[in-house]
Amino acid sequence: MDLKKVDDIIDGYNADKSALIGIFQDIQQEFRYLPREAISRVVERLDIPITQAYAVATFYKSFSLVPRGEHEIHVCLGTACHLRGGQRLVENFERTLNVNAGGTTADRKFTLETVNCLGACALAPLVRVDQKNYGKMSGDKISKIIKEYRPDGEGKSHGEN
Repeated sequence: MDLKKVDDIIDGYNADKSALIGIFQDIQQEFRYLPREAISRVVERLDIPITQAYAVATFYKSFSLVPRGEHEIHVCLGTACHLRGGQRLVENFERTLNVNAGGTTADRKFTLETVNCLGACALAPLVRVDQKNYGKMSGDKISKIIKEYRPDGEGKSHGEN
């Protein structure tokens, strides 16, 4: 783990304790999760209790203590999406990627998550990959989406949870 990058992020916030969330956001963006070594460095440099750091890291859903995929797939399970087959989409993604919802593929290409609402009920069922929405989704469109983000034609991944 390159702690120099972590130090650069902390320095960018002038090692200000009140910037803990911003520091964690930048570390998460850099490494796609909050590595234990990075959290330890932040604790050391900001002179804060480790319990405070982990309280923040575990409170916010946007932070992850385990590696995340290069691309994050969010399948909406809000009422409209659920009624229009959202759960079947989750199951189809799970089979296609060979990973359970909440997990990351072994190649760390994808993380599959379910969410309660993506705020676009008219497009139900909705899937969001990174920041791109795919509305009126169906199971037959899933392999096309996967190929869009895995253009080299790699096969199925073996899941990690």
